[in-house]
Amino acid sequence: MKASASASTKNRRQKGRALATFAAKDRTSASTLILFDIDGTLVLTGGAGGRAMSLAFEEVFGVANAFTGISMAGRTDAWILNDALVAHGVSTDPPLLDTFRAVYLRYLAIELQKPGAARKGLMPGVRELLETLAAREDVYLALLTGNFEAGARMKLEDFDLWKYFPCGAFGDDAPHRNVLVPKALRTVEACGGPAFEPAAAIVIGDTPLDVACAVHVGARSLATATGSHSVEELSAAGADMVVPDLGDTGQVLRVIADLVRNAAD
Repeated sequence: MKASASASTKNRRQKGRALATFAAKDRTSASTLILFDIDGTLVLTGGAGGRAMSLAFEEVFGVANAFTGISMAGRTDAWILNDALVAHGVSTDPPLLDTFRAVYLRYLAIELQKPGAARKGLMPGVRELLETLAAREDVYLALLTGNFEAGARMKLEDFDLWKYFPCGAFGDDAPHRNVLVPKALRTVEACGGPAFEPAAAIVIGDTPLDVACAVHVGARSLATATGSHSVEELSAAGADMVVPDLGDTGQVLRVIADLVRNAAD
C-alpha cells in the first residue's frame, strides 16, 4: 500500500536557508554519496510543476494543454519540454527556451501556494531521515533530480528541505536521466566534497528511471513506492532494494548499510 503525503503545517517549516545548515558541514571524509530524487520521493507538490509547465508553454508558445499525453514521472524538465516542442512542431530556438524557463519558474512560485488537485506534502519519514543522515560523517547528501535547479530549490524550500543539500545534478541541460549520476559526481567534487566513484553512490528515487540511471553507471539504487510505481514494478526495473516508503527511518538506515556492505564485497 502506497503512503500518502501529509500536507500538515508541521511539515511545512519556515522557508529559506538557516544560517548554519547541515549541508554546510564538512563531509570530505564521507565514503558514501546518497543522491535523492525530489518529486514523489521527498515531496509531492499537488501537481504544481505540471500546471506551471502547461501555463508557461501556453504563454510562450501559444499552445494550451501542451503536455497532455506526455509522460513526466522520472524524466528531466529539458526532456519533457523537448517532447512537447516536437509534438506541437514548435521552434526550439535557445532564447525562447530561456524565456520558457523564466516563465515556468514564475508560474511555479504561484502554483506551489495552491492546494492542488493531487496529493501534496512531505513524504513519510523524510525529515527524520534527512536529519539523521545529515548528522553522520560517513555520508554526503546531494540531489539527483530532473527539475530545473531553480525549480528544485523552490519545491524544497517550500518544505524547508533545501538546507540539507549542498549541491546536486539537475535537469536544466540533461536530455535524459542517465547523464545525471556522472553529473552529480562531478558537481559534488567541484563543491568541495569527496571524489566519489559511481559504486559509492546510492540513488534514492520512486521511478524506474531513477533505478535505470543508477544501473547505467554501476551505482546502487534504493527505490521507494511513494510515487506512481508499485514495489513490484520497481523491483522488476532492477532496484537493488525497494521499500514501501521512507517512513521507517531505522529500516531505511539498515537498507543503506546493507547496500554499502554489498558494494564492498
